[in-house]
Amino acid sequence: MAVSDPTNTVATPLETLARREGKRPPYARMIDIATEYEVQQLVVGLPLGLDGEENEWCAEVRSMADRLGERAELPVAYVDERMTSVRAESAVRAAGLTRSRRREKGRVDAAAAQLILQAWLDNPGIAR
Repeated sequence: MAVSDPTNTVATPLETLARREGKRPPYARMIDIATEYEVQQLVVGLPLGLDGEENEWCAEVRSMADRLGERAELPVAYVDERMTSVRAESAVRAAGLTRSRRREKGRVDAAAAQLILQAWLDNPGIAR
């Protein structure tokens, strides 16, 4: 997860939430975080195929995000997240952290969330 500053200029990574296999997404925790940071808009990465087309995983992500938006009573925007994980891994490596710190669970996911939100902040018209 990531959040922007009050001026919607800079994205900052937050904690990474895990969804246990076979379990529902942690909606309550996500809503708590959205409430704590006074979120006005949800921005969700959409895992498009390399060809730019939506796939089955996109349908799953949209379903989860739409439910979250309904429960939190917030609008949802979707951003193409292709190559975000690769860019996040590079950013984590460039941060100069030790190998063990770079491999900590969630560090790359948090950086990817930051990149997705920053892309939307820089160009909100990219939402799909």
